[in-house]
Amino acid sequence: MKFRLILLVTIFSCGLSFAADQILEIKITQGIEDARPIAILPFQYTGMQRPSQILDRIVAADLHRSGQFRPLPTSEMPEQPETSKDIDFKKWRSKGVEAIVTGKIVELSPGKYEVSYELVDVFQGHTGNKTVLRGNSLMQSDSFLLLSRKASVSEASLRMYAHQISDAIYQKLTGIRGAFATRIAYVSINKQKNNPYQLYVADSDGYAPQRLMSSSEPVMAPNWAPDARKLAYVSFENGNSEIWVQDIYTGKRTSVSKFKGINSAPSWSPDGKFLALSLSKDGNSEIYTLNVSSGKFKRITNHYAIDTEPSWAPDGKTLIFTSDRGGRPQIYRKPIDSFSRPKRITWEGDYNAGASFTSDGKNIIMVHRNNGLYHIASLEVASGYVHILTDTRLDESPSLSPNGSMIIYSALYKDRQVLAAVSMDGRFKARLPSTVGGVRAPAWSPYLN
Repeated sequence: MKFRLILLVTIFSCGLSFAADQILEIKITQGIEDARPIAILPFQYTGMQRPSQILDRIVAADLHRSGQFRPLPTSEMPEQPETSKDIDFKKWRSKGVEAIVTGKIVELSPGKYEVSYELVDVFQGHTGNKTVLRGNSLMQSDSFLLLSRKASVSEASLRMYAHQISDAIYQKLTGIRGAFATRIAYVSINKQKNNPYQLYVADSDGYAPQRLMSSSEPVMAPNWAPDARKLAYVSFENGNSEIWVQDIYTGKRTSVSKFKGINSAPSWSPDGKFLALSLSKDGNSEIYTLNVSSGKFKRITNHYAIDTEPSWAPDGKTLIFTSDRGGRPQIYRKPIDSFSRPKRITWEGDYNAGASFTSDGKNIIMVHRNNGLYHIASLEVASGYVHILTDTRLDESPSLSPNGSMIIYSALYKDRQVLAAVSMDGRFKARLPSTVGGVRAPAWSPYLN
């Protein structure tokens, strides 16, 4: 009975506060002591009209909030060379800096720039005239140069290009694809507005918020399609829960499920052809799939308990979901094309919900409760080991970055709903509160096409 109450409260109370000109303010609350020291030098500029975005600061902020790097403050830099050829590597080695990023911006025409940058390995660098034999000629060694790229970028695309620079640097230095040039979706509420419930998408760092829709009734549970172009979400704008699919670029949206009763928790299949959802159209809250193109529904579970919050395994053949069929909310797993009974996969803690797989299928992230405290946790599927990742209050709605390194989630901080982030190993933490009101129900996009 308690889980039924929790489900109804979740459905009718999800909401947050945000305005179109506001951004999420990232505040690092716990860093990694062994984060790698790196220097992002101020990008040199040539031209008449300076761009609105300061690219080096965006790149430094990206790498900092990854938890893997510790950018050197500009005030502590021993020099500010324009290119890798001008670097005095001895000075940087004395600062313990492992890598340096240099950059240059040249105005090509009003609103158009050429952006070039280099990533340099300090410990492979040299201070003298070190040469190597190439063919029949002696040439200066550039083995320290890890990246050297150039692109023509419009004013409107500068910020996203800065995130792409961060992605390239992150991948080169860690071997893992970066996820800075992605987006997040979230829900907000502002009781001072006529339509207080609003759905937004923004850059992964909270900038450039774009309002997709607003309503006088609750909006909840946004979920990205694999093409990163569409969102599925729940809205009560017509008096009953209803699942919508909206194109974030054109704004076109379609109602795909509006049965009497519960229509909730949409989740896209890995191929984008299906939605898994929770419906009560046949009497009780059960798990269904919806073929998006044909509009046909298929029932997956059949039990007197509440089954909700479905999520797909990476192979697209299995669903995990939350159910209280064992007495309390736990995570169960079931193949979609099988008559076999769902298998319970969580045993530690008195409440586990809101689960989703990592891209390799080896771990599950979820909301975990023990001793009355709700935290974000990861479950190692093979061993059943649960790792508690957060220590904030009333943590919920975890969403994993596409590279699997970070989790964004909703938390209660000083009696306000805020977004927060934690690294997959739990060592790096940050808060992303809005300047007014609260935010929750975050969803991290896949990689952008």
